[in-house]
Amino acid sequence: MISKAIRLVLAPSPPLAAAIALVVRVTVGATLIGFGQSKYVHHAKEARAFDRYGLPAPEVFTYVIGTVELAGGLLLVVGLLARLVALGLAGNMVGAIATGGRVDGGFVNLGLAPLLLLAMLYLVWAGAGRLSLDEALCRRVSRAPEGVPRSLSGSAAVPRP
Repeated sequence: MISKAIRLVLAPSPPLAAAIALVVRVTVGATLIGFGQSKYVHHAKEARAFDRYGLPAPEVFTYVIGTVELAGGLLLVVGLLARLVALGLAGNMVGAIATGGRVDGGFVNLGLAPLLLLAMLYLVWAGAGRLSLDEALCRRVSRAPEGVPRSLSGSAAVPRP
């Protein structure tokens, strides 16, 4: 069961989509790193905006969303668990559209956030693409004999009686 879930998350990108996925995930990841770090560098300004949006505990929520965007952006750039990360970040974009878009409008909330949402949905479908840790892990998992877990060193673990 777990092996099947891992194989699904790490499934290779469709061949035609793999190169596009690389460009999308690195671009989107870098963008989210920028927005995430802004939640730390300009914390007071961002917390005031979150307060205006009616979010609970805006000082804390700003750090939480900043951490999600930073960590998610970094994971996308390296292409690790891209489908799961993109799914979570799609939720983040829906939140940005529903809160900031509703209150402030503007290009970031009603232009960029929907574009990022579409990019996340693309990555959920396509996966990480080329030059990703997901691609490397997929190759490694596909080489493992069925039912025999691999140790961290890469050699097959010896089953215990």
